[in-house]
Parts: sequence; structure tokens; C-alpha cells
Amino acid sequence: MDAATNTPPVRPSRLAEFWRYFRENRGAVIGLYVFVLFVLLAIFAPLLAPYGPTEQMRDNTLMPPAWQEGGSWAFPLGTDPLGRDMLSRLLHGARYSFFVGIIVVVVAATGGILLGLAAGFAPRWIDTIIMRVMDIILAFPSLLLALVLVAILGPSLLNAIIAIAIVLQPHYVRLTRASVMNELSKDYVISARVAGARLPRLMFITVLPNCLAPIIVQAALSFSNAILDVAALGFLGMGAQPPTPEWGTMLAEAREFILRAWWVVTFPGIAILVTVLAINLMGDGLRDALDPKLKRS
Repeated sequence: MDAATNTPPVRPSRLAEFWRYFRENRGAVIGLYVFVLFVLLAIFAPLLAPYGPTEQMRDNTLMPPAWQEGGSWAFPLGTDPLGRDMLSRLLHGARYSFFVGIIVVVVAATGGILLGLAAGFAPRWIDTIIMRVMDIILAFPSLLLALVLVAILGPSLLNAIIAIAIVLQPHYVRLTRASVMNELSKDYVISARVAGARLPRLMFITVLPNCLAPIIVQAALSFSNAILDVAALGFLGMGAQPPTPEWGTMLAEAREFILRAWWVVTFPGIAILVTVLAINLMGDGLRDALDPKLKRS
């Protein structure tokens, strides 16, 4: 309390407090800036790309980047075996990668949170059934299970999204259930029960908001995993199909030209690497800022 004015000190808002803890992790701040840059590139790809992502210029096949001998500034990052501009395809490919990440996180988190809440509040036998099914899914290597699901559904970007969402869902179920079980014994939940709160209100209004911090961190990490998995499926020919300018598919199309034209493999790989690294760094910062055990006084 201020001795001169007798007024209590102003408590910073939750957003200001979150940013204060988040920015202490410099890697997370750099990751956030890189992530925002890639999002802007994806949004404005049609304006920034000098050519269409599938436009073929057969007179300029496998042209090297502009700074290398034989390159041209008309194609700053060179061209692929069909004469398509690498820069244009990378910019449009960012749209597919971020679209996949958003849809996978939304689907996996929504289903996982609902199942996790059900497991936390349901009778023990229902909880046991849900968790044993999740354990069975987790027993399989994630990429292998996604490959099996895509093989059953058929190779396409949509089916790859469905498969990856199913594979990532158990993480949200286990995390939500653990958070719910931790909250159920606290006084505010007991008070809500005594006050006669109905089960839906107890689940979604009383308990769920207090379980969101670890779920948000998991969502950030799942976003990077989704980008990696869809790129892996695309590389194996089970994800997006040519001529879709998805980064993993671009790598698959360029495999036979690794020794002859390094740029057709290097630039999509760097795009995947930088995007996933930025999201992982940002996820570490979110964990530090949202987990009260890691906050420093």
C-alpha cells in the first residue's frame, strides 16, 4: 500500500503478467516473431508469390538460385524439375502447413478435451474403458499408426489430417483427465457441488477453465508435430498429392534430384525445420508463462 495516498498497488493484468514471464525466455520471443512472420507470409502468399504455385516454365527447368552461376533474379530460389518457381511454391506451401496444423489441433483438442472431461467425471468403469483405448492408441508409433489409417482411408491431404488428429488425441485426453482429477478435490469445486451446480456447468464452466494452461502448451507442441507428420506422410506419398505445393510433397518430388539440384530439397527442408523450431521454442515460453510452478518471483 502506498503510504502517501493510502491506495493499494495496481495489480498488472493477466495478459501483462503473461507477457512478462513469456519474454523472459528469449528463445520463445524469437520463436514467436518467426512464427508470426511465417503466418503473414502464408496469408499474403498470393500477393507475394511472383508466379502461380503450379505454373510451369519448361524453358527454365532446374534453374539454380539467383546468387549461383546460371541463376536469375526472375527465380530467386531457383526452379524445380518442371520449371515451377521454388519461392512461389514455398510461400503457398506455408498455407497448407499452417492449415493442417490448425485443423489438426482443433479436432484433436476438441475430441481430447471432451473425452478427458468425460473420463474425469464419469463412473470408474467408463473412465477405465476410455483410458485403455487411449493407451492402445499410444502403444503404436504415431507415424506408423497414421500411415495405417491413411492407407485405409486413401492417400490425400484430408485423410492425412484425420489420421494425425486421431494419433494426437490421446495426449489431450490424458492431460485433460489428469488436470480434472487434480481439480476435483479443491474447495471451489466442492462448493459448486454443494451449491447444486449441474454436471455440464461443473465440467465446462467451473473445472475446464482451470485446466486450460497445460492444454494450451500441448496445442502448441501438437501444432509442430502436425506439420512434421503431414510432411512425413507427403514425403512417403500418403499425404498431399502432386501438384499440391505442400513442403513434404515437394521433398518427395525432388528426391531423385538431390545430387543434381540441391535447392529443390534444401529449401523445403529448411522451411519445415525453421517453422517447427519456432513453434517448439514458442511452446517452451508458453509453458514457462502458464505453469505457476515455473514462474519466478
